[in-house]
Amino acid sequence: MTDERKDFIEENELNLGLDTLAIRSGIVRTQEGEHCEPIFTTSSYVFESAEQAASRFSGDEDGNVYSRYTNPTVRTFQDRIAALEGAESAVATASGMSAILSTFLALLTVGDHVVCSRSVFGTTTMLFTKYLQKFGIDVTFVGLTDSAGWEQAINSKTKCLFLETPSNPLCEVADIKQLSGLAKANDCLLIVDNCFCTPALQRPLDLGADIVIHSATKYLDGQGRCLGGVVVGSEEHMDQVLGFIRTCGPTLSPFNAWIFLKSLETLRLRMEAHSVNALEVAWWLNEQPQIEKVYYCGLPSHEGHVLAREQQSAFGGVLSFQVKGQRDAAWKLINGTRILSITANLGDAKTTIVHPATTTHGRLSDEEKQQAGIADNLIRVAVGLESVKDIIGDLERGIAAI
Repeated sequence: MTDERKDFIEENELNLGLDTLAIRSGIVRTQEGEHCEPIFTTSSYVFESAEQAASRFSGDEDGNVYSRYTNPTVRTFQDRIAALEGAESAVATASGMSAILSTFLALLTVGDHVVCSRSVFGTTTMLFTKYLQKFGIDVTFVGLTDSAGWEQAINSKTKCLFLETPSNPLCEVADIKQLSGLAKANDCLLIVDNCFCTPALQRPLDLGADIVIHSATKYLDGQGRCLGGVVVGSEEHMDQVLGFIRTCGPTLSPFNAWIFLKSLETLRLRMEAHSVNALEVAWWLNEQPQIEKVYYCGLPSHEGHVLAREQQSAFGGVLSFQVKGQRDAAWKLINGTRILSITANLGDAKTTIVHPATTTHGRLSDEEKQQAGIADNLIRVAVGLESVKDIIGDLERGIAAI
């Protein structure tokens, strides 16, 4: 891409549509003039002189240094997701969990305090309780939609508020604007995991969040092919995260970055299709006598429905439901399906079904599960892109097996 074309896209990012940015932003073409972004599979780079090497390592001269923290393919992915989220900068990581870890270890120190929603991915809870607390970072868990609880949990050492919205797996919806105001009033950062919606459906930074985190493994990839994560925010904060990545090395590979780049080109189309299918599945489940309750913010009966309509453009592809009975009933339903994939991943073109209490949240204590609403009869479905009639038909087979 010529400098003139690249400069035009960068200068007009605020006016270009999301679909255009998802395909065109961040591209830097080599002298070969390739149309598809290349994969730079190199660990290091050759310098013209010892003086240039010194200048690159010191940061006095821009340019590639070592692929642990500077790689053109990874940089293109970072620039593109930053453009989609409306952010100044982004830092890619090896996985979604390494994105969360890198953010907190880069921004926090011994004695700092975090307020975290109880309604987060089970491994995120474990990261706080088993590891970060061991290194002197304290955490208080609160209900995602408990406004008074968030306010009461903040103390003089609180540095960050962290949440997922919609949450995993109950699809609870947090008021990002409200929590942003609370964070700013207490000189805290609001960090939002935007994995379920992606910037195609929700842009937390526009609603007042300071940092957005993604497990790129999920919808940013969209086909269950590889692991990755990304942190998005201001240059000031991302420079700190990059410093951690440079030293500690939880780096995204160039090949995985290239996979994500290709997937971003169809992000909005996929997210809208996931949302359409999921809403139809949710309505169908809601009418089944064997189903006790359906959790999907696209349903008007969901307590977060009105708020979701305000801060999301659609409701996403993940839903969960409680079957009448206990664990054995849930397992029978899951085992009775023939098309859906029994796997804990989500964000895939293939519909996935899982029992959270024994998989994604299986390491939580019984008390932690109860507080997070992870019941033994709860099933999570990440609705894919198959024919929705076939998805419903397979769930019907599962229900018949109870």
